[in-house]
Amino acid sequence: MVKIRFADGSGKAELKFLVEDVDRHGNVRLYFRRKGHPKIRLSKPPGSEEFMKEYRMLLEGTVAPAAPDKSGRQPAAKGSLRWIVESYYASAEFKRLDDRTRHVRRQLLDHLCEEPLNPGSKATVGSLPYAAMPPSKVRLLRDRKSDSPETGNARVKALRRVFAHAIENDLADRNPAKDVPYIKTGSQGFHSWTIEEVQQYENRHQKGTKARLALGLLLFTGQRRADVVSFGRQHMRDGWLHFTQTKNKRNKPVTLSIPVIAELKELIDETPAKHLTFLTTEFGKSFTSNGFGNRFRKWCDEAGLPHCSAHGLRKAGAAIAAENGATETQLMAIFGWKTMKEAERYTRAARQKVVAGSAMRLLVPERK
Repeated sequence: MVKIRFADGSGKAELKFLVEDVDRHGNVRLYFRRKGHPKIRLSKPPGSEEFMKEYRMLLEGTVAPAAPDKSGRQPAAKGSLRWIVESYYASAEFKRLDDRTRHVRRQLLDHLCEEPLNPGSKATVGSLPYAAMPPSKVRLLRDRKSDSPETGNARVKALRRVFAHAIENDLADRNPAKDVPYIKTGSQGFHSWTIEEVQQYENRHQKGTKARLALGLLLFTGQRRADVVSFGRQHMRDGWLHFTQTKNKRNKPVTLSIPVIAELKELIDETPAKHLTFLTTEFGKSFTSNGFGNRFRKWCDEAGLPHCSAHGLRKAGAAIAAENGATETQLMAIFGWKTMKEAERYTRAARQKVVAGSAMRLLVPERK
């Protein structure tokens, strides 16, 4: 509830279902939010006669249909897929996602809802009644992106979360997206650097350059580019890096402490720096994750490695550590993985290589 002061000076009162929210510009907005329904912004000056009239109409459920938003889209019909998607956007779970994940998921769901129901149809996917949506319909929406399997799988993942939100708020009793499996892509993801490729990059970018320091931070910490761009001397204490990973920082934060090995310490000391942050743009500003990715892409191209990427160094580091005997638990401690699944991928491959190396001689027939 929010306490509102009446414009005529007659006092103030607490109004139920009224909540305050702050937009990205710092402006305070007032919304009417009843459990299980999307929140609706009150547009009139707080405490005014028009404001109270608007509030009473919302309370009684007789409010007039909202005007189209800035995109020209009409307000969602209650019970439609678009309506439950907008309810999900207003949920605490969605707001806890990191900025990048929230942006990508909103973009994906918005495009899905605006997609024509059938080729040439004026009706959209967002107009479907979500409560009656069968798994076959989710499968159809997934398969429409069969030429881009990762996008199809992202649709399934996003819809699973939307329906889970509906169930948690007693707005649905089943999750049809859970019955739809992901498309098996067979993709190995980003290319994992080889030792030779690391050496080729080092030959092109000498110690003391920002490009070489970037390689060292990625390879010798095993962290994602979103974390590496924030690293600075403020994170170093007694020869250790202390930080919280950016991924899932709002939802399931992972805080790590990893030693700064001698090779990385040497690169940091030899690279001129005027700022706390190790990696900065030519204007002295911190890199964004995407901006750094683009810059690192350029450094790779200059080294004749157009197929290599920042994320591929994280994979290479895990493979090297596993081949040097790192256990699943040790890999989890370095890379911040919460389950054994990811670590086992690397240790399994390393064990296979060792066993095959010792067993290959058995292919040669014994000679007397």
